[in-house]
Amino acid sequence: MTRVLEGKVAVITGAAGAIGSATAKLLAERGATIVAVDIPGTDWSKLKAVLPQGARLVTAEADVTDEASVKAYVETAQAECGRIDIFFNNAGIEGPVQPIENYSLDAFMKVLGVNVAGVFLGLKHVLPVMYAQGAGSIINTSSVAGLMGSPGMAGYCTSKHAVVGITRVAAVEAAPKGVRVNCVNPGPIESRMMQSINAGQSADAKAAHDLTSQMVPARRYGTSEEVAGLVAFLASDDSTYCNGGFYTVDGALTAT
Repeated sequence: MTRVLEGKVAVITGAAGAIGSATAKLLAERGATIVAVDIPGTDWSKLKAVLPQGARLVTAEADVTDEASVKAYVETAQAECGRIDIFFNNAGIEGPVQPIENYSLDAFMKVLGVNVAGVFLGLKHVLPVMYAQGAGSIINTSSVAGLMGSPGMAGYCTSKHAVVGITRVAAVEAAPKGVRVNCVNPGPIESRMMQSINAGQSADAKAAHDLTSQMVPARRYGTSEEVAGLVAFLASDDSTYCNGGFYTVDGALTAT
């Protein structure tokens, strides 16, 4: 595999999850140093096991809703690696699957805290590092839920629409300073998160999975590796004029 990211430093939040770990693996295969960020108490053994031999990995535990914690993981990246070239602003939670009238305010605010405030704080503290370098690529994780509605998913859909909005603001602010900000919008992906959503949609999670699969023109869920491939493109110099965009990886779901 071509090591097009040789010498680059990539910070990834939610790095122990399905998409985060698949992206860390691919970026490392392409030569990047990985600064992996996830919640306190994370078991890093699975991530370490998938990284290519010789890959450099720095781990940091953080609560992405806490500004001091976010500032600390950015400082760790700088102290250990000297710079940040790629920021995959990926940490997120799904929240419950409930109609709005039954959706608690606490649950709603928790989802917004991780998925919106966490993205905002990551941008707030990584952008100045990239501005000082005069270069960098940031990829925020939104979702097809940031482009359409889904019953029972008020917190998640609201938060992912907000990610699209803040991506556009950040891109306009950052472009004159040589920094790019985009977001990826995955559709249904084979992962713990989608298993949780399917279980919330129906007592028969497999039936919910199969029904969702049939709604996707590709007739299947995507893989974490397919999302990672898109992130790797946006992280690379092959996408130098891509800025402020949202990019679906959804088997044509949002094209219907």
